[in-house]
Amino acid sequence: MQPPARHLVPLAAALCATLACADSPDPLLAKRVDAVVDSAIADKRLVGAVVLVLRDGQLVYHRAAGLADREAGRPMTEDTIFRLASVTKPLVSAAAMHLVDQGRLRLDDPVSRWLPDFKPKLADGTTPVITVSQLLNHTAGLSYGFLESPHGPYRTAGVSDGLGEPEIGFAENLKRIASVPLSYPPGKGWRYSMATDVLGAVLEKASGQSLPVLVRESVTEPLGLRDTGFAVTDLKRLSAAYQDGSPQPIRMVDKATITSGDSTALFDVRRILDPQAYPSGGAGMAGTAGDIARFLETIRRGGAPILSAHSVQLMVTDSVGTHPPTQDPGWGFGYGWAVLDNPALTGTPQSRGTFEWGGAYGHSWFVDPLQKLTVVALTNTAYEGMSGLFTHQLRDAVYPPQ
Repeated sequence: MQPPARHLVPLAAALCATLACADSPDPLLAKRVDAVVDSAIADKRLVGAVVLVLRDGQLVYHRAAGLADREAGRPMTEDTIFRLASVTKPLVSAAAMHLVDQGRLRLDDPVSRWLPDFKPKLADGTTPVITVSQLLNHTAGLSYGFLESPHGPYRTAGVSDGLGEPEIGFAENLKRIASVPLSYPPGKGWRYSMATDVLGAVLEKASGQSLPVLVRESVTEPLGLRDTGFAVTDLKRLSAAYQDGSPQPIRMVDKATITSGDSTALFDVRRILDPQAYPSGGAGMAGTAGDIARFLETIRRGGAPILSAHSVQLMVTDSVGTHPPTQDPGWGFGYGWAVLDNPALTGTPQSRGTFEWGGAYGHSWFVDPLQKLTVVALTNTAYEGMSGLFTHQLRDAVYPPQ
């Protein structure tokens, strides 16, 4: 078994320079989390991972484990850069709320104010109003191709999910999305969707900036997130990508597909390296675990210096209810992530008000405001690192046994 990379003193020092390290480590926590990480790698469910746990703003656990590139024998390090997939959504949602704080965008703005040609219809042919708020909480009636069968309407229309197909431009993808009938009247349902990609186009019009520039100036730069953006800052630190397989995860080479049930997700690992690929607001960024932890801690602490406390409160408040299947029972959805309304319904140790999400390349994170707890796990293995056994075991391990 490879020794934990927490012994790499320079990297640990770098993390502690930006995320306050606890004066007294928690050996029992480390033992529980180490066991989860070691098991996932030994069982070949994960190739590599970076796991960070913060309690009341103090970094109480940090570890890089396994390999960033199995074929090259390159070890995982705490500053490894990952393709973020849907971990992009919270950052873009924060950029939207930044514009709301500035009065440059309103939550009740019709999307058509900013995108006059984006007018998807209902099945009956009528054209409803979609608002910015409905894009933020995925109640706009849109969908994702990977949630449908291979012959579903989004796949038939050639819509890119933002994970692959770098050759499809922003305007063309919006046109294709708008050509598909809405799944339900806006505001009358919930479905995970391309809404944050559409939001990205709205933000470009409202700000007069490209989405990468807006996110950099409003979110990542003020927080010192040096390695997080719509391009890779250091190719030598970019992790390879893998998908679940037997007897071990399979490396994604160029294009890859992952089938789950009746749905298929299309990946292209080269997309993040293609300057011509449109900046997908839902899946297009790359970054490090430390950067994501710093962003989430900013939200947990109230949003300064990037957001008002009022905007953060809107983001972390369930605005859809627990009846739509946002994920497990008891969960609703805010602006950019799921929000836990009823822990008893889902059997989680997390507190009411916890918010969390993940990313298809193999990531999960959550913030438990009541316990002042922030947990980030970026891995290079889809889907185990996003929704597999590892994520549930890690969640349980960061709480003291009951």
